[in-house]
Amino acid sequence: MPETPIDSWRITEQNRLFSEAMERNWPRLRNFLHRYARDTGEAEDILQDVFYELLEAYRMMKPIEHVSSWLFRVARNRVVDLFRKRKAASLSEPAMAEDDSSSLTLEDLLPSPDEGPDAIYARMIMLEAIEDAIEELPKEQREIFIAHEVMGVSFKDYAAETGVGVNTLLSRKRYAVLSLRQRLQSLYDEVAGEK
Repeated sequence: MPETPIDSWRITEQNRLFSEAMERNWPRLRNFLHRYARDTGEAEDILQDVFYELLEAYRMMKPIEHVSSWLFRVARNRVVDLFRKRKAASLSEPAMAEDDSSSLTLEDLLPSPDEGPDAIYARMIMLEAIEDAIEELPKEQREIFIAHEVMGVSFKDYAAETGVGVNTLLSRKRYAVLSLRQRLQSLYDEVAGEK
């Protein structure tokens, strides 16, 4: 079936909107992702995936009112996906220095998946609640928490990148975990009570 002038105009308009969105948002989105990705390649892959989703949305004629917000939401969701993939390995790392006998771990908040289907379901609910709680942390706490827990960035590397001292980062992460523990305690008690 031959392309009509309307189809041609629609494709041209979609291409124009896509190009403008890329030009306007690529650098900021790239910087955002590089803060949370372990390596440059991983950040670039996510960046390309995010813009591919935008292109698909335009091709499917899905209206997007606030393109920048939409792009950052998609990117954040991709970072959360990374969090889900890496959570098993990183959740058991201490939130405080190793020489502190009262180290806190995020794993302390979660039911063990070895306890059966109910525990797995409770764990899933709690992980979703944790994601929401992480979003509400103060910016400095959220950034070090995500960098260390989600992306696996060491405190030393993060300190070198940001210029913030390791002890300050340890403190911010500790406060983040304490805040998460306090916020999620009632949910944990409710889930634990159902066992």
